[in-house]
Amino acid sequence: MVKLRLKRCGRKQRAIYRIVAIDVRSRREGKDLRKVGFYDPMKNKICLNVPVILYFLEKGAQPTGTVQNLLKRAELF
Repeated sequence: MVKLRLKRCGRKQRAIYRIVAIDVRSRREGKDLRKVGFYDPMKNKICLNVPVILYFLEKGAQPTGTVQNLLKRAELF
């Protein structure tokens, strides 16, 4: 099963999160299937690749709670 979830990037005390499609059994920092966007909580900036996100949702991918909130904020979910 595939999930859309956040993957931490950036440096210490300055986190940036990538939104990735990843296998459920993988670790948070494990190999992702595809990068579908990013979220910068400091600047409150969200960048999404909408066609790819819709593709994974159609194929049955489940977003985590945080990613679901980000998609709602972007009026995509």
